[in-house]
Amino acid sequence: MIAESAAKLRENIQKVIVGKDNIIELTLIAILCEGHLLIEDVPGTGKTTLAKTIAKSLDCTFQRIQFTPDLLPSDVTGIYYYNQKSQEFEFRPGPIFSQILLADEINRATPRTQSALLEAMQERQTTVDIATHHLPRPFLVMATQNPIELEGTFPLPEAQLDRFLMKIGLGYPSESEENNILVRFEKSDPLEGLDSVVDPQAILAMQASVRLIRVETSVRNYIVNVCRATRSHLDIDLGASPRATMALYRTCQALAAIRGRNYVLPDDVKTMAPYVLTHRLIIGAKTRLRGRQPADIIKDVVNTVAVPVES
Repeated sequence: MIAESAAKLRENIQKVIVGKDNIIELTLIAILCEGHLLIEDVPGTGKTTLAKTIAKSLDCTFQRIQFTPDLLPSDVTGIYYYNQKSQEFEFRPGPIFSQILLADEINRATPRTQSALLEAMQERQTTVDIATHHLPRPFLVMATQNPIELEGTFPLPEAQLDRFLMKIGLGYPSESEENNILVRFEKSDPLEGLDSVVDPQAILAMQASVRLIRVETSVRNYIVNVCRATRSHLDIDLGASPRATMALYRTCQALAAIRGRNYVLPDDVKTMAPYVLTHRLIIGAKTRLRGRQPADIIKDVVNTVAVPVES
């Protein structure tokens, strides 16, 4: 069921997004795990188009917030206002009350505004004044940031980064893909005529089914050992948290489900580790001076930790 629905979603998304099969698969994994995506890439690579295409394919509500230094937390969560007609205070929901939320250039907002997303991303609810409001489900935050422009930005703190299930980058298309983009968008925008292929209720059922994917004890131990190895690595000042371990576990289940299996393989762990763990690490200053990146260290960790084998 999950593999069939994922195939339909992938085919539908590919009507708009040219290439990027791996990115589409990772986005579907985030949806099935009820997680959130941090997309770091230069402008114009299709981040907004991807978010809109996902929302239309799932028949979900979509909102976009352009994060700027003067954006307030209430601009994200909503406010209580006094209705003179009813003589009562009423709640006006902010754009966060949507199923697919695009937080564009999230690192341009102040830390106070960035933190308005913390409760929503973790607990699927937001508190305004003294009232708690639950968010619609499924709920996916797709946040973008530009890795080139750093002036006037506020880097995301560790607590915020840890709440993103995965960090991905779209990258530039190949020559043939860029030609296909021009042909596909030559006469009209294919996004305008895109139909939904899976409804939100089906997504919720799939999210529940993913949790039933079998993870053998040896594979579970492998996941734990990979995450624990980051905490004792000499090049890492701050390793993966227990939340990261859970994220790696869930994404491996979702990857197995999308690929038509009801069990997780060690190769699934190797595939998902770079996307799940890299943005959660803090590497030492000497390590950065040597040109070592978190992705290089995760690759070393995965290759070092003993892989379970069939007895």
